[in-house]
Amino acid sequence: MKYYSTRDTAVSLSAAQAVKQGLSRDGGLLTPETFPALTQEDLTAMLPMTYQERAARIMGLYLEDYSADELAEFARRAYGPDRFDTRAVAPVKMLDAATYCLELWHGPTSAFKDLALQMLPQLLSAALKKTGETRTACILAATSGDTGKAAMEGFADVEQTKILTFYPKDGVSAVQEAQMVTQRGENVSVCAVVGNFDDAQSGVKRIFSDEALRAELDGRGYFLSSANSINWGRILPQVVYYISAYCDLVRDGRLRMGEKLNFCVPTGNFGDILAGYYARKMGLPVGKLICASNKNDVLTEFLTTGTYDRNRTFYNTMSPSMDILISSNLERLLFDLSGRDDGKVRDYMDQLAMSGSYRVDDGIFSQIRELFWAGSCGEEATSAAIARSYAERGYLIDPHTAVAADVLRQYRAATGDKTPSVFLSTASPFKFCASVLTAIGEAPQGEGVELIDQLQYVTGRSAPWRLAALREKARRFDQTRTKEEMPDAVRAFLV
Repeated sequence: MKYYSTRDTAVSLSAAQAVKQGLSRDGGLLTPETFPALTQEDLTAMLPMTYQERAARIMGLYLEDYSADELAEFARRAYGPDRFDTRAVAPVKMLDAATYCLELWHGPTSAFKDLALQMLPQLLSAALKKTGETRTACILAATSGDTGKAAMEGFADVEQTKILTFYPKDGVSAVQEAQMVTQRGENVSVCAVVGNFDDAQSGVKRIFSDEALRAELDGRGYFLSSANSINWGRILPQVVYYISAYCDLVRDGRLRMGEKLNFCVPTGNFGDILAGYYARKMGLPVGKLICASNKNDVLTEFLTTGTYDRNRTFYNTMSPSMDILISSNLERLLFDLSGRDDGKVRDYMDQLAMSGSYRVDDGIFSQIRELFWAGSCGEEATSAAIARSYAERGYLIDPHTAVAADVLRQYRAATGDKTPSVFLSTASPFKFCASVLTAIGEAPQGEGVELIDQLQYVTGRSAPWRLAALREKARRFDQTRTKEEMPDAVRAFLV
């Protein structure tokens, strides 16, 4: 299977090349030439499988230059008991007869990014060998909170790689920052960027398109790759948990094979919900894909009006991983819905770069309205959703999950749709202790990682052990740069 650039379909790469390169040199995102079909018989065959077996089976449909044995071994390593604290890996929790929560935070960094970033380093390491690459991969990641830690955890001390993560200064939670600046590994580094996530993300994209810098790094034995969801090796493992969740519900008698299931996804960069869209294209019986935004509701506006406009106030919220105004993976959706019209996609992206907005044509917009429903949730409503979940169900959720829970409530109230639905839980509540404590009526006593103990005490819940251990870890990194200085940070890192 070949992978094409969303901005130039003449670009054609193998799976290993696509994983290694991350982003097309023209700035486009690499996308598979086709989406293999999954029949009901295929889904039935996966019902008794473990998560690891399902992952290897599904990824094998796209990664034709990786062997079945390789992928099975990668899945065993990525999702084994030494990495995830539950055998289910991504368990589905029943909240009522028609409402379920897909818990994606049982991995080493307590965030959904682990499902992809425990797999990507293995795919990339194998890709280096398959393509005969002798240079070292310099992996750049921009993070709004969770990607950076998950990427560094996955790539720590991986041979022939170095990883540098950029995060917005004062734009992540105290626990998220503590996770990053204490990260182990001789090949990792972290840099705060003055500005917001979009500044960090656009800075990384500019570095990728800087031909002079790429040539300079090549002369020093390095090439650039990405750990963000612009890399196909990030998106593909996320497709797995949609299919796995459906199989779990059918296996456990909660759903009939072929019955539709809605998914509500807290969304910032559009990668997570895009994976659900791809699962639907493969044949998974998905009803509506419900896009849940926080106060930074650029995606909600786009999916309901057809106009994307980043020219708006940026808000730092209690759900920082969604504090994004430029949703990169939307480009992949537009590519698919336009019939793979690279010229049209390139035009939209040029408009976004020049004016900060674009409007899709009626054909694309009608498809969007059929596939998606979108809503947003402000700060007060997010706190209320956390409180409501805890008071009514005894279920503790983080702010991102609360946004999804509330938007699912909005969707049902607006449409009357009684289709069984899953909302995605993307992070442990212990990563956002201050917000969760305040929401459930407790005054935070302290700050940062100190609050983990308080949240454990007042709720009787246990924090993931790796988060609890943060108090004992020393800070390793303390670098801050402007977005214009990000290339210098790369040069300094690759000494």
